[in-house]
Amino acid sequence: MIQRFIELGEGYGDLYELRELITTNSNRFKHGFIFVSLTKGGQPVLSVAAAFEPAEEGGFMPIYICREGIPENSKRLGLFEETVKQLGHQPIKMDVKHSSAYAEKKFYFSHLIAILRLNHYIPPMQ
Repeated sequence: MIQRFIELGEGYGDLYELRELITTNSNRFKHGFIFVSLTKGGQPVLSVAAAFEPAEEGGFMPIYICREGIPENSKRLGLFEETVKQLGHQPIKMDVKHSSAYAEKKFYFSHLIAILRLNHYIPPMQ
C-alpha cells in the first residue's frame, strides 16, 4: 500500500476543494486531521487534512492536505470541522513541527505519515 500526502494549497480556496473531496468520496473517507504548528515567530497555524481508504485497485491511500495557512478559530476551520462531523467523525487534532523545520517538504510529509501510522490512524507499511 502506498500512502502519500497530496497538497492542495494553504487553506484558502483549496479548503473548499478539500470539503468537496470529503463529501463526494464520503464512502472512502477515513479521518479528518487538524495539525497545529508554530511559526518561527510563535504564531499557531493550522493544516487540515483528510485521509481516505485505499483505492480498490493499486492500494493507493491519499491524504489530502491544506498546509499551514489557516489561523486558529477561523471560519475556514469551522467549515472543515462541520464537514467532518456531518459524516459522523470527529476531527483529530495533533501538535506537529512546522514544515519549515525540515529541509524538504517530502521529509515533513514522511514525518506526518510516521506519526499517523504510530497512532494507528493509517495502516502500517506492508
